[in-house]
Amino acid sequence: MTLTNPPVHTPETLSPKRTGSTDPNLQAWVDEIARLTQPDAVVWCDGSPREASILSRQLVAEGKLIRLNPEWRPNSFLARTNPKDVARVEDRTFICSNDEADAGPTNNWAEPTAMREELQGVFAGSMRGRTLYVVPFSMGPLGGPISQLGVEITDSPYVVLNMGIMTRMGEQILTMIEAGDPWVHTVHSIGYPLVDANGVKRDDVEWPCNDTKYIVQFPDTREVWSYGSGYGGNALLSKKSFALRIASVMGRDEGWLAEHMLLIKLISPEGKVFHVSAAFPSACGKTNLSMLQPTIPGWKVETIGDDIAWLRQGEDGRLWAINPEAGFFGVAPGTGETTNPTAVATMWGNTIFTNVALRDDGDVWWEGLTDTPPAHLIDWQGKDWTPASGRPAAHPNSRFTVAAAQCPSIADDWEAAGGVPIDAIIFGGRRATNVPLVAQARNWKHGVFMGATISSEKTAAAEGTVGELRRDPFAMLPFCGYNMADYWAHWLAVGKSLGTKAPAIFQVNWFRKDEDGSFIWPGFGENSRVLEWMVRRLEGQAEARDTPIGLLPTADGLNVEGLDLSEKDLEQLFAIDPASWLAECDLTEEYFNKFGDRVPPALLAELASVRYHLKD
Repeated sequence: MTLTNPPVHTPETLSPKRTGSTDPNLQAWVDEIARLTQPDAVVWCDGSPREASILSRQLVAEGKLIRLNPEWRPNSFLARTNPKDVARVEDRTFICSNDEADAGPTNNWAEPTAMREELQGVFAGSMRGRTLYVVPFSMGPLGGPISQLGVEITDSPYVVLNMGIMTRMGEQILTMIEAGDPWVHTVHSIGYPLVDANGVKRDDVEWPCNDTKYIVQFPDTREVWSYGSGYGGNALLSKKSFALRIASVMGRDEGWLAEHMLLIKLISPEGKVFHVSAAFPSACGKTNLSMLQPTIPGWKVETIGDDIAWLRQGEDGRLWAINPEAGFFGVAPGTGETTNPTAVATMWGNTIFTNVALRDDGDVWWEGLTDTPPAHLIDWQGKDWTPASGRPAAHPNSRFTVAAAQCPSIADDWEAAGGVPIDAIIFGGRRATNVPLVAQARNWKHGVFMGATISSEKTAAAEGTVGELRRDPFAMLPFCGYNMADYWAHWLAVGKSLGTKAPAIFQVNWFRKDEDGSFIWPGFGENSRVLEWMVRRLEGQAEARDTPIGLLPTADGLNVEGLDLSEKDLEQLFAIDPASWLAECDLTEEYFNKFGDRVPPALLAELASVRYHLKD
């Protein structure tokens, strides 16, 4: 959609404090990108509220943001994207390691020199008629031992606003870079110049982007280049590109872990504190667990992070973790008063919504926010919508961006510079069959095997059989910046270094079904009962029975008081069918074979052990 309002020129209104950097490498890099992309102006961002206010007013004036009713949602905005720019584009995401084998079979690899030439071609002149913004940011608390610095160059004010929420952004990061701190280079362009090579101008559009897209990681030189998309992880390069793909390689080289994990603080009725990290593929309840409201008396869950965790061994030998992000970039549909009231309360204001529906009173709505939809909405594409329209009002991947500090359940130590000590790690998938509600790994190696074999069922499985599995090891399949088998080996090496101080590892499955296809476990707040069992295991107070696939609660070990679960239900939640598990072992072996001789022998030994005990 072409805009009718003339653009507001940012350089005159922003009046930035800076016009450059005293760090020669940073200045030379910005100059180089500016020569390549040819913007009208360069602005060095300071991350201030004033800057955010000016940019948001500019985007509203240009018709690129809708200001929501301040009575219902103060200082909040709605963005509507091009329908071709609504999600990550994994088929256009490349890992350009020097050696193709380092990317492995689960990543798209491209030869670095050839890809750089290709990128030079599309980035040439890509910012004509626009402003180039220099966005300095910190992942994690400033100066913390696990934190890292980065700079994103972008021509999107929408990206600048979101980065201001999702990272610690501003002048202080430039000062740290100028003092010699290392930093990651990230470059982004929406790929929609307003002036062509001949000087011919064109009108801007509501959501500028390009049909051709690239999200390119150069792990050996710690760089990200993204072109053509203005949306989410494609454009907020601090997120998946830096915090997982590049950081996972940094972790491999430096002895730490960058993980697609939530972080929570769990407080028992006795007042004891435990910190837990957990990896779940999409649609497996990750955000809900990060903001869990326990249903059992005396227990409390506090939020540290909902998506990414960086973990490093501390001076005490334990594993410590931070949430490197400063905000939540959450999926809106399915987030509601019944499923996640904490998330809903977090979005009271100061929130950027993308691709949700607009109510007639100037507030927002999406599927799952309330049980009953409004009688009329403007949908995510700007069209009239009623419950009879026969299509979703919000895009399935519509989002909210909001500061983590606004979360009512945020932990008081969520910004601790050195992080929090991790007591337990959880892996989970979405399985209708086979995988029990909860199992504890016998040791770190067995836990890595659990993480490496995380999967969800793509097809409805017949009773007693294993459906087609969508593998997502460690929930890192789209995000690991190097060979997945080498990543498993790195996890094993970290565990060896931790020794007896390594966290306990558990596997969970909230999604097991009965013969009628109904979920057996109630989920949501009742998942606190599973967390309770884990804590009691850590304290040595809960018994477990040894099975071929791990340590399971004893018959009366799990607190199910007050739940409408029959004996048959409980049996099904923990049933282990040897034939189905042996079939699953065959599928695991087939999956491991994709990685050839790079699969760590320890994982092959764990697979052999499971098979051996199943045949007993």
